[in-house]
Amino acid sequence: MFDIKPYETKMEKAIAAYEEELSTVRAGRASAAVLNNINVDYYGSPTPIPQVADVKATDPRTVVVQPWDASLIKDIEKAILSSDLGINPQNDGKIIRLAFPQLTEEKRKELTKTISRYGEDAKIAIRNIRREANDIAKDMKKKSDLTEDDLKSAEKKVQDLTDKFTKIIDALTDKKSKEVMTV
Repeated sequence: MFDIKPYETKMEKAIAAYEEELSTVRAGRASAAVLNNINVDYYGSPTPIPQVADVKATDPRTVVVQPWDASLIKDIEKAILSSDLGINPQNDGKIIRLAFPQLTEEKRKELTKTISRYGEDAKIAIRNIRREANDIAKDMKKKSDLTEDDLKSAEKKVQDLTDKFTKIIDALTDKKSKEVMTV
């Protein structure tokens, strides 16, 4: 019998990865998650900023980064400057403040395109999982582990699962796009 559960788990992981990717897209409000993918050199290994500092949004326009090791403050500042965040950190020797300016209309449209591209990449990941599941089912049919009816049933279940997760991706993409376009 064909088990669809492992493919559902893989699709759930693809959705989780997409949600993580969306959290790094800067909307109109300040969010600590924008620093999740920025690494700082910590004792020779690249480490995400939230793992070496307390990062929190103090108000809708400001994120404060307070390193646990004060010697890291310059390295964190350099990492933020060299990232594609487009924010100039203000360092007072103990903490780093990131002031998020209001997004321009042009930047909002650009971010919406980025979000759409991320959504399309997530859908491609889901379709690759669908193809993998269908290939396994066809191999099982060749080995006579599945009947023709079982194969059709398995392919329908996989397609239903694919449709379900594609709708989730569309909903997440729309929600994030609306969030970015809201002034």
